Amino acid sequence: MDDLAIIGSGPAGYTAGIYAARANLEPVLFEGLESGGQLMLTTDVENYPGFDQGIMGPEMMQVFKNQAERFGTKILTETVDSIEKIENGFKLTTSKNTYEFKTVIISSGASANWLGVEGEKELQGHGVSACATCDGFFFKDKNVIVVGGGDSAMEEALFLTKFAKNVTVIHRRDSFRASKIMQDRVLSHDQINVSWNKEVVEIKGEGQVSSVLLKDSQTNEVEEKEIDGVFIAIGHTPNVSFLNGFLELDEKGYIKTGSTTATSTSVPGVFAAGDVADSIYRQAVTAAGTGCQAAIDAERWLEN
Repeated sequence: MDDLAIIGSGPAGYTAGIYAARANLEPVLFEGLESGGQLMLTTDVENYPGFDQGIMGPEMMQVFKNQAERFGTKILTETVDSIEKIENGFKLTTSKNTYEFKTVIISSGASANWLGVEGEKELQGHGVSACATCDGFFFKDKNVIVVGGGDSAMEEALFLTKFAKNVTVIHRRDSFRASKIMQDRVLSHDQINVSWNKEVVEIKGEGQVSSVLLKDSQTNEVEEKEIDGVFIAIGHTPNVSFLNGFLELDEKGYIKTGSTTATSTSVPGVFAAGDVADSIYRQAVTAAGTGCQAAIDAERWLEN
């Protein structure tokens, strides 16, 4: 039985690997079939300390991975399908094998919900984003749209007014589901317009977003709107399906932490870090910070 498993390979997982390996825990990190997390969909990262000229998201994740491996983290390209409690530890099952560990860190992240329309995937990182905090800076004096009607969409729209020349909120209904105070802030802001009863049916551009096709949900008429950026704000889904009720989740479906330490979960010996336990910040730097905490928590738990 090995000491520590780390499930997930974003900033939280790799940081946990760095700290755990340096503590001689010989961690095994399951990176899944698509390593690197959400940053693999990001082009320029300019808000992570230490990269003063910025760095591409995939390149940054490779740096994290190299550093974790340098200290002895064993990385397996396998996806964990289930986890269960056994005597003195936990059994992890993948499509290839079963493994046993004394303690586990879950850093499987959360995936942005996408529209699934033509052009969206091809232009991710080239004008299509799911994070205004991450990418808003790149749209100084540009015209952008935010798709959504909840609090997240309102927050994204308000944040983007710091950079963009004009922000248009696209909503498929005739009223928002966001809280009243957030609605009022958006509707009264002179840089924000709202297009009611509209759906994005296609995102267009050659290597960079240039326009979107909007369909009127009442008349079915389609119009083309020239635009520089598209921010999708229809929520995130934490990657917890493999848990099958193994851990307690909060009302939004994220792993609930903080029972005894910052990253402890409802099951002693299992810790959670990064976006899978964070519905608020969702930043690379905060994920890395909790990855550090989880590794230290796991080390101390093993000592005790």
